[in-house]
Order: sequence, then structure tokens, then C-alpha cells
Amino acid sequence: MKYRVIQNKFFSMNALPEIEAAIKQLPENDVRQLAEWIQKYLNEKWDRQIEEDLAAGKLDAVIAKAEAEIAANNATDLDQILDNF
Repeated sequence: MKYRVIQNKFFSMNALPEIEAAIKQLPENDVRQLAEWIQKYLNEKWDRQIEEDLAAGKLDAVIAKAEAEIAANNATDLDQILDNF
């Protein structure tokens, strides 16, 4: 059997299909709760990544470009864009 290591833990290469099969056996309410938990987990992971990238200076060029566009009055207000969407 093949294994992979994630954060110092061994998982069967069949782990994902096994998890998917287990989810299919859950009542709908439990699946919805799981989906909410997964979305919250992904949101927190995204937030941590943005914070790390910001601290590491990876977003400096993007921020500088946005600030320059705003200073040159070349930016469109987000509300205006959403109103016309």
C-alpha cells in the first residue's frame, strides 16, 4: 500500500476516497455542518497565508501599484463597480 506524509502523519493514498465515501454516508445536516467547518478552515488558512505574505513583503509591489493608481485617480470605487454588475 502507498502512503504519503502530511505534517509528520502517514495517510493511506486511499484516504481521500475513503473520506468521500464516509461523507456520502452522513445525514444531510451533518454534511452541511462539515461543509461549513471546511469553509471556515479554508478561510482561516487563507487569512494566515495573506498575513504571512504581507509580513514577508510579498505584497509590497501590489500595494504600491494600487496606491499609485489611487493617487493618480485611476481607480474606480468598488461600490460603483458592484452597482453596475
